Amino acid sequence: MLEKILLKNNIFERLTALLDTHNARYRVIEHSTGGRSEEVAKIRGTHIGQGAKGLVCHVKGHGYRQYVLAVLPADQQADLAMLAKQVGGNRASLASPKEVSELTYCVFGAIPPFSFHPDLQLIAEPYLFERYDELAFNAGSLERSIILNTEDYRRIAMPELVAFRKRAD
Repeated sequence: MLEKILLKNNIFERLTALLDTHNARYRVIEHSTGGRSEEVAKIRGTHIGQGAKGLVCHVKGHGYRQYVLAVLPADQQADLAMLAKQVGGNRASLASPKEVSELTYCVFGAIPPFSFHPDLQLIAEPYLFERYDELAFNAGSLERSIILNTEDYRRIAMPELVAFRKRAD
């Protein structure tokens, strides 16, 4: 229990230590609590599509049960049915606030695109890597963001690439 409390209070420190260990190119921005992705992007001085939005999902079906941290650009929507199918299940739902807290040690909206929990599989939508040289995300706090080189994110986090964004037909 003490370990969980310490980890919860130190997601930012754990994240920056990981980035420093791997010589990542990043910067930290302290800011007021933003609301929607558009507002946070303005505060950060970034495009909304640079935002790395993390959704904690519960995927089930065909004997498959897995929690997934699904990361996609903040200007895109997730197709949960496609996500489930791509990772081996037949249905996916967003995790409850309690599950999010237990798996990420963060409140909803402050989740960085990294998994520090062994039961949380990290996947990323390939489109995340196609448009911008830097990604922006909240770093365990609603008042602190990191802007990270996109290739450094991919190299350090090593997410499984899975196409799951909704596409306009």
